[in-house]
Amino acid sequence: MGETATHRLGGCMCGAVRFQARGSPSRTIHCHCTDCRKHTGAPMACLAVYTHDQVTFSGEDRGLYASTPGVARTFCPRCGASLTFETDLRGNGRVCAIHISAFDGPESLTATHHSYYAERISWFDVADDLPRYKRLVVDGELICHGPAKT
Repeated sequence: MGETATHRLGGCMCGAVRFQARGSPSRTIHCHCTDCRKHTGAPMACLAVYTHDQVTFSGEDRGLYASTPGVARTFCPRCGASLTFETDLRGNGRVCAIHISAFDGPESLTATHHSYYAERISWFDVADDLPRYKRLVVDGELICHGPAKT
């Protein structure tokens, strides 16, 4: 089954874990937090945020690492590819944030903001005019729009 406007497909690098995300994500983010950077090995993570019930997985069981209390980061136990960040988002329900690079068609998922911008690596920034939040967008503490001024 291919992708449609109502669902997106994806999976890990080796194909052992597959997923389907139904509907639209509530937001797509560039996350600069230390934990996302360590989980991906990249200067930031790009995530599409869905409610937990919008996402189903198939194939092998995902590996799970509890990075902090209440937060699960999942990966393929075979190839090690990072897949999700999952948590209960401060009364906004359980979320499943999927790494955009794990989707079969990631080009259609455009970022809406930056999270944990205060934790970004000082030499790394993205040339866009998106809002940059100190922590999560639900916290509402906006730092700026666009790259940091040096």
